[in-house]
Amino acid sequence: MTTTNQGRRGSARPAGSAESGPPSDLAGYPRRWRTLGVSQLAAFMALLDVSIVNVALPSIERGLGVSAGTAQWVVSGYALTFGLALVPAGRLGDILGRRRMFLIALTAFVVASALTGAAPTIGLLIAARLLQGIAGGMLVPQNSGLIQELFQGAERGKAFGILGATIGLATATGPVVGGLIITLIGGPDAWRWVFYVNVPIGLVTLVLAARLIPNSSTAGRRDTHLDLIGSLLLGGGVLCLLLPAVNAERSGLGQDWWLLVVAVLLLATFGWWELRTARRGGEPVLDPRLAHTSGFAAGTIIGLVYFIGFTGIWLVLALFYQDGLGYSPLRSGLAVTPFAIGVAGSAAIAGRLVSRFGRVLTVLGLIATVAGLVATALLLRHVGGDDAALVVAGPLLVAGLGGGLVTSPNITLTLQYVPVRMAGAAGGALQTAQRIGGAIGTAVLATIFYRVLMSSAHDYPAAVSDALLSATALMLVALLIATIDLIRHRPLDG
Repeated sequence: MTTTNQGRRGSARPAGSAESGPPSDLAGYPRRWRTLGVSQLAAFMALLDVSIVNVALPSIERGLGVSAGTAQWVVSGYALTFGLALVPAGRLGDILGRRRMFLIALTAFVVASALTGAAPTIGLLIAARLLQGIAGGMLVPQNSGLIQELFQGAERGKAFGILGATIGLATATGPVVGGLIITLIGGPDAWRWVFYVNVPIGLVTLVLAARLIPNSSTAGRRDTHLDLIGSLLLGGGVLCLLLPAVNAERSGLGQDWWLLVVAVLLLATFGWWELRTARRGGEPVLDPRLAHTSGFAAGTIIGLVYFIGFTGIWLVLALFYQDGLGYSPLRSGLAVTPFAIGVAGSAAIAGRLVSRFGRVLTVLGLIATVAGLVATALLLRHVGGDDAALVVAGPLLVAGLGGGLVTSPNITLTLQYVPVRMAGAAGGALQTAQRIGGAIGTAVLATIFYRVLMSSAHDYPAAVSDALLSATALMLVALLIATIDLIRHRPLDG
């Protein structure tokens, strides 16, 4: 066993953690890698739909004759319901079984995608997107739960590495895929195929999932119950955090500040309720003992802060390339492809190395991401036109390589000691932190971008540069947290 993980094992860990508890009854399942491939395809679809629609919004506005603010709810509504569903759906997977929840969620996602593509009015389109977000939020936490059940030891790190690559690649390639679909289909209704494309892929994935995903012996337990009050308190708190963030993209950050106060009160009440439920021997939706599981608290905070800085980058770069330089949506998406390539490559490799190097990989990844973003910000301030995408390809590749070293190891280090019976809820909590971070980050960076733009007589290079440097400052906060966690868990001599 390596020194890095010995250092973690030397820290306090609650009884019954994943490391000391019995292995899952599905550990060593012979078709586990095929199952992982199918589950990642489904996760990729759900996560891709967070960002793929951005490039389709102008077409939706023209096709349905609506304002930009109204059309924005096609993106924001999905993000809201996606974030609300994650933890309760993860807990349902813990109780009812991953296979059952996965098949229900994937079926719902396919149906909602078809309804979204066929929506004749903006009201029905937004409603269908809300349903699609719920289905996506139900689907994603089953992935981390399946990895906890099917894999052990070094294999688990590799599997989480693949999940990290899926998350990073889906987030970074959304604009590219959306631009390709709209360009290839053409016409005023091309935006509908951004949603329709999920239907054939989802149906194939559904057939494969039904054949490959096994049933756990604990599936469908009748002696456990969903913590309804805890779920409502958590959902209300997350909603009050996300609403100001998504509204800020249209009306500024200050209008809904009072919802943040409500969010704090609801989340504090949620924490008290969960402690009370656990003390009374109940089954909380998010077990308070997870806070004492090695790596979980630090990893969740790192994921939150990193995604605040990471997610908004794609919006400000799209605004810079399309509005500032006149790039097409496809060309704008291709301009950020080096980042996606870097994430996909390094995340898969990092999954194989995390058992050896642990939190060191996260620290190195954040350093590389910071360096790449600073270089990108400085170059875009001084280089425009057709050369802009070319000169920042290298720095974006470096930032992407660093991003893969962050997302993949952080998932492993956050979830590797979580007991299997809590795996779905824990994975949902980590994803919820990332979704909240993404919503806040998009609002903050967009606000910075537009304020610099308005105060500088539409100086697009200055606006994108300042927004990227602000993202870098957030990455530095994540780097500080990761470094502190690394120092706390470094191995003791002798």
